[in-house]
Amino acid sequence: MLVVALTLISCNGSTGPQRPSQVKGKLAETFRQKSEESKEMALLELNMQLHKAADESLRSIVQEEEATYAMYEGGVWATIIDRGDVERGAPKLGEECTARMRVMRLDGALYSDEELTAPVGKYEWPAAVDRNITEWNHGAKIRMYAPWYAAYGVAGKDPIPPYENVIIELDIE
Repeated sequence: MLVVALTLISCNGSTGPQRPSQVKGKLAETFRQKSEESKEMALLELNMQLHKAADESLRSIVQEEEATYAMYEGGVWATIIDRGDVERGAPKLGEECTARMRVMRLDGALYSDEELTAPVGKYEWPAAVDRNITEWNHGAKIRMYAPWYAAYGVAGKDPIPPYENVIIELDIE
């Protein structure tokens, strides 16, 4: 402890000796910074574990489904119920797009059912939709399993709680 205190005294850039309260303040600040870094690392590790658990959970769910699901960007599992208008094609980045979006718990209970109009690629949709909507045609009907980190994240969105894996049914106009 004495060596650390002497090091702080000799490396602080001041010309005179420091009072004990100055050394104590520097030690407290150093400890606080280390403590904050430790908290950030613990939160990062926890989020990585929750991310992995979400992926494993959704993978096992879609394996039990009768429909065939494919993995899309962001850990999203989706099946195309109706391919839509192939001639019209898919929404483009920046294009204003309208879709009916039903968000449900994994047991099928409805959280929300709304029509949403927003530009593609501006993250006004949940990331699970925004990252993948350019893969599906106008008029398509999609059912997807979205992990929490591609749905409503750590904050959630009333009434959807934080860290909630959800089912999203999307009817693209």
